Amino acid sequence: MSAAAPSSALEAGAFRDRFRLPHGPEGHDALYLCGNSLGLQPIAAADAVAAELERWGNLGVAGHFDGPLAWMPYHRLCTDKLALIVGAKAEEVVAMNSLTVNLHLMMVSFYRPEGKRRRILIERGAFPSDRHAVSSQLALHGLDLEHDLVELAPRRDGLLHEEDIEDYLERYGDSVALVLWPGVQYATGQVFDMARIARACERAGVVLGLDLAHAVGNIPLNLHDWGVDFAVWCSYKYLNSGPGAVAGCFVHQRHANFDGPRLAGWWGHDEKSRFRMGPAFKAARGAEGWQLSNPPILAMAPLWASLDLFAEADIHALRRASLALTGHLASLLHERLDKAIQIITPLEPHRRGCQLSLKVRAGREAGRRLFERLEAHGVVADWREPDIIRVAPVPLYNTRAEVDAFVALVEKLL
Repeated sequence: MSAAAPSSALEAGAFRDRFRLPHGPEGHDALYLCGNSLGLQPIAAADAVAAELERWGNLGVAGHFDGPLAWMPYHRLCTDKLALIVGAKAEEVVAMNSLTVNLHLMMVSFYRPEGKRRRILIERGAFPSDRHAVSSQLALHGLDLEHDLVELAPRRDGLLHEEDIEDYLERYGDSVALVLWPGVQYATGQVFDMARIARACERAGVVLGLDLAHAVGNIPLNLHDWGVDFAVWCSYKYLNSGPGAVAGCFVHQRHANFDGPRLAGWWGHDEKSRFRMGPAFKAARGAEGWQLSNPPILAMAPLWASLDLFAEADIHALRRASLALTGHLASLLHERLDKAIQIITPLEPHRRGCQLSLKVRAGREAGRRLFERLEAHGVVADWREPDIIRVAPVPLYNTRAEVDAFVALVEKLL
């Protein structure tokens, strides 16, 4: 396939037949626009899990060491493909745990309040789990939530602006120990200029961590070159790895031999001496040094199966296809429903991903009523309080025709 070909092919749903499609109320395929919440199941996922169940049954404990898919290094089947998706070196990434567990592990190591420099900067309206995590880290250090947690507010347009992060760090950077920021804001769908944020943090001498839950598998990333200190993500949204899937973590190469505090477990021990079972912890180099326990193979198999599709499709081709789909959706909504529907996601291509967040101009009750009617007609989207309908055409399996059908149905139901 040529470099230019994937965009149009993916827009037409070239990988659609590689996924299982949920059924709508009348038995037809649902109009599934909810990959920003839970990605569809790759058909290969069931085979991958079944293969490991078979290996367990046939090999027992020997499955840890026998064959090309031995369980001891199984997590590395995902490493190179994850590194491509997030723009990292292989030693900088690892598939492990869940997003919030990984976030806590990272903050134990990289949030080190000292003297005046103790604040954490996040966005107002951050995903609740992130706010819970940073609040509890502040509490662990005996710090004051009201003073030491800074929540940067959106402007009157409802959006957060990178310039405001820069301004805050220029004025108060010597009081900030950590900036924790999303790659994509979960409610509005706004994509941030992460390179710009990283430069601002570097100038201020502030650690930068990214929550990439809504960015990984959605937009191309370049974490190594941007100089991000750490990043965490889940794998059940755009990475299509199943509910509660194994998450991922990035630690920049400059921290590869990190000798500061960490919460340690035996799987983070250098594998050359791990099975000597000694009492002293010797961290593995790079991100693998933050592992705690051996990976859950049956949960990791769907991730491996999904990452094969990304390697085949190419994240940059997916991005081109995504922009075409969301651009088409935005154009139709503007042309046909502008008086009824407001798009709160920025429409500039570099500031949006797969997700467009919509509000019904008549208010929350009208919005909720529309959402429930769409659901009754076989549309799978999602609702975020107080009044947002999130719609995400995913280029791996959604098509331009589905975008047309969605807008036509909204027009009919309003």
